[in-house]
Parts: sequence; structure tokens; C-alpha cells
Amino acid sequence: MRGFTYLSKVLHSHSSYSKLLVLCSISTGGLLVYAESNVESGKQVVEQNQPESKKKRVVVLGTGWGGTSFLKDLDISSYDVKVVSPRNYFAFTPLLPSVTCGTVEARSVVEPVRNIIKKRSGEIQFWEAECLKIDPENHRVSCRSGINDNLAGHNDFSLQYDYLVVAVGAQVNTFNTPGVMEHCHFLKEVEDAQRIRRTVIDCFEKSVIPGLSEEERRTNLHFVIVGGGPTGVEFAAELHDYVYEDLVKIYPSVKDFVKITVIQSGDHILNTFDERISSFAEQKFQRDGIEVSTGCRVTSVSDHFISMKVKSTGKNVEVPYGMVVWSSGVGTRPFVKDFMEQVGQEKRRILTTDEWLRVKGCSNVYALGDCASVDQRKVMEDISAIFKAADKDDSGTLSVKEFRDVLEDIIIRYPQVALYLKNKHLLEAKDLFRDSEGNEREEVDIEGFKLALSHVDSQMKSLPATAQVAAQQGTYLARCFNRWDQCKSNPEGPRRFKSSGRHEFLPFEYRHLGQFAPLGGDQAAAELPGDWVSMGHSTQWLWYSVYASKQVSWRTRYLVVGDWVRRYIFGRDSSRI
Repeated sequence: MRGFTYLSKVLHSHSSYSKLLVLCSISTGGLLVYAESNVESGKQVVEQNQPESKKKRVVVLGTGWGGTSFLKDLDISSYDVKVVSPRNYFAFTPLLPSVTCGTVEARSVVEPVRNIIKKRSGEIQFWEAECLKIDPENHRVSCRSGINDNLAGHNDFSLQYDYLVVAVGAQVNTFNTPGVMEHCHFLKEVEDAQRIRRTVIDCFEKSVIPGLSEEERRTNLHFVIVGGGPTGVEFAAELHDYVYEDLVKIYPSVKDFVKITVIQSGDHILNTFDERISSFAEQKFQRDGIEVSTGCRVTSVSDHFISMKVKSTGKNVEVPYGMVVWSSGVGTRPFVKDFMEQVGQEKRRILTTDEWLRVKGCSNVYALGDCASVDQRKVMEDISAIFKAADKDDSGTLSVKEFRDVLEDIIIRYPQVALYLKNKHLLEAKDLFRDSEGNEREEVDIEGFKLALSHVDSQMKSLPATAQVAAQQGTYLARCFNRWDQCKSNPEGPRRFKSSGRHEFLPFEYRHLGQFAPLGGDQAAAELPGDWVSMGHSTQWLWYSVYASKQVSWRTRYLVVGDWVRRYIFGRDSSRI
């Protein structure tokens, strides 16, 4: 214990050692979740019985990528932290498609929250429950446990907070398509992957029953995936490998009846990737016999047919199926919608935050991950204030030198400016001041300044709903909380153009580290920083190494790698469990 105490003091006193520790943490991909269970029977309001403590109360909703990253990096010595989540584990969601077909077992991709709690001596409290309502006026959240009602005690309780971190993710978006909720499978949770795995086996078992017609067997073995994004494509690839590497060997009589179809409303699958990857994926699926129906919009789903409208012809088509997996879009959870109405965001599609992840209209609530969207402020909204702040001599014109003095603050506050300069290959500030003929100007007036920056906001892009974004947001917010007192007295952010002083913190900046798309047959595609695109067998091994290193713990890392080895030696298990 003395050694740990000494190490803690060294890390706090030497920032370089802290950076080294962070680097080691990133390289191993370890994610820690700290929590504690301490629900007092018979009390509906949970309060900390420490009147002498002056710690701010932080309530975290969710133990997904955003909530977990926040808890991992938060200095809990400064806060009284409580965590509420309907699941008592962290799930490595990028491997859920592999769970659907037994390539990886469900327990290999989850880490129980309480495995880490016991090492923290109750410094963080955890309750397995679902948030029902947020009351921003009274700084309270109402929760309900989903544990069996037959057990003794109440299920409802509430928590008081000083700061609330909403990291509950999103739910499936059916776009109000009739029949989707009743007849489709989804792939958002571990339980969803387990249900899909059982249904795949059911389809094969039903198809080999004597007396069925060929048409009935074809219907039962028609697997439809709605949505050509990364999740839908990866599941289609996993299912194809499962069928043709394992299931056709034990169900040889029906191997010719199997069909896999991917339905995509857009013109291409993987349309968020580089077009080279999208084209490669379509060609590979065509070679593998996976049918890709692009330009098709699903209009309804019944118990035996899926109806869709073909955009090119305008015709409505009915297709029989055995199983449908809906992997198209994400939606807002009900209690988050209710919260949006309370803070004046009822007209928005998703909960909106500023660049510091603060919910707009509620200064002490933060939102991370899929449940929220960062509303990046436009340059043109503040263009007059920027010009006035830069024009130090009040001459009514802005020189290159004056603009250069505020450019760094502008780029930090409005990152779309940096993207614009990069895409237009503008190397210096004076390049923005060129006239329509390309001639350099020493200064510009307000109208010329507006014209120079008029196209900058076109570079604004919304952040993707990925684990990578949520994890970075959690890490960023924890850093802000850890430096709260320091940055209040010594702000580190950009200057406030509409008022005096500076912002306390640097705004959140997402750094894209690349993305993978496993395509089956031990082939994958990768889009990495620097416009580097890689496809093929070597990329699959890169995918193995990255996903193994990013596992939640050494336990899950060992289990996942063991599952991959088992699959290569023995194949995938076809038991219906």
C-alpha cells in the first residue's frame, strides 16, 4: 500500500508521468468502470449520509462507451459519484455482429461493473435501474429498478445531483414503419445478438422438417438485413461465413435454399466510408452471393413478408422472409424526449449540446454519445463580433496582422475554419484576404471579411453515432471536471468574442482514428487517418489486433482471442442456447 501511495503522489506531482500512464492505458485499451451498490431498503430518496462532505454530487446515467470513459478518467476524490444503468456491465458493442453467429461468445464481450467496484471501497455508488424522468428544475432524476417485483422492497427511487451526465445511448429508430417492432430483430444490445443467434438456428431446424415444400424452405432460409451501414454489412458478412463454413455441413439438405439480402435505401452500402471501400464491399458481396438491393425503402413488415418500394421504378415489392434484422437508424429514448421538452428543445430531433457538451438550456447537465448531438456554432453568427474584436484600432478595416492575432482563437472556437483552410489549400491568413481575381489585399472592411469567411460553415459536419465518438467525449468531459477549479481561475479556452475574457475550457474536438468494416471470408476494409484505405486479408489481421487491444480488460481480451482461436480450430457452435 505504501508503494501505491508513493506512486499516486509522484503521478500527481509530475505531469509527464501522468501522460506516460495515459499512453500505457491507451495502448492496452483498458476501460475501467467504478461503481458501488448501496441501496437502503425502505427509502425512495437516496441521499449520501455525509453532511460534512462538500463534494459536488455527480450522477451518471449509463455504462456504455461515453459513461465508462468518463468514469475511467474522472478524479473521484473531488466528487460524490453515483451511477445508474439498466445493465450492470459494459459491452464491447463493435463485436455484437460476431456474437450473433457464435464467432465470439456473449460473455466474452462484457465486463461486469462490480468487478471493479470492489476495488474502489465504495467511492462510486452504482444502481442497476432505468432512469424514468429528469427534473432539471429540482436537480433530481427519478429511477426504477427492473429487478423482479416479487423480491422484497420498492423499485422506485430518486437521486439529487449537482451535475448530471446523460450517457444512455439511443434506441432503435423504426421511422414509424408498420410491423417493424413486432416482426424484426434489432442489434443494439447483447440480448439482441443472442436472440438473433437462436432464430438463425430455428430457421434451419424448421427447414429440415419432413413434408415442407421447396418454397417454404426458401422462405424460412431467406435472411433479410435492412440497413447497409457498418452494423448491417458486418452482420451480413458474419452470417454468410456462419452459414457456408459451418451450418451447411450439418444441414446439407437445405444448403441450396439459403439466401441473404441486404436492403439499403441509399445508392450504396457503407456510404459513410470512402467510395473505394463501398465499391469493394459491393463487389465482394456479389461474389459471395449476398444480394444487395440499393435504392429500396421498406414500407411495412408482416409476419411473413417484407414490403418495399423501389425508387428507380416506383413499384412496391413483397418479399417472403424467414428472419429480418433491422439495422437502420437510431432514435431518442422516451425520458430524453421528455427532458428535451423541459429545456426548450422539443422541436429538435435529438438532444443538443454546445461544444463543451453542456445541454443547451440546462447549464449543469451534460450529454455524451448517441443520445446527443454537438451543435457547432457557425462563424457567420458571430462574424460582426469577431471583426470588432480583431479591429483593435477601431479603423473599420481589418489588416492581415490583426486577423492573424485572433486566427488561433477562431480556429479553436470554430474548427470548421481549419477544415476550410486545409481543403482550399490556404496556407496563411493573408490567403483568405485575396479578392475575386486572386490578388492579395492588406486589409478588408466588414463586408469583405464576411465574404472571405462566407463558405467556411459549409465544412461543418455532425459527429457519427459511434463508440469512438462517445469514448472521446467521456474522456474530454472527465478532463474538464478534473480541471474545474483550475480553469475557473485560469481559463484555457479561446476568447469570448461577444464579451470579455476567455472560455474556461477548450471545446470538444473529435479526432477520427479510423474505422473498420469486416466483410467476411477473413477479409476486411479499413479507412484510417491520412486518407489511407486498406482492404483484404491483411486488414482483417489488423482488425483482430486492434479489437483485441481495445477490449475492456485483460479478462475479456483473453476470452475474445480464445474465441477466435476456438472458431478456427473447431468452427462455430450451432447449439440453440
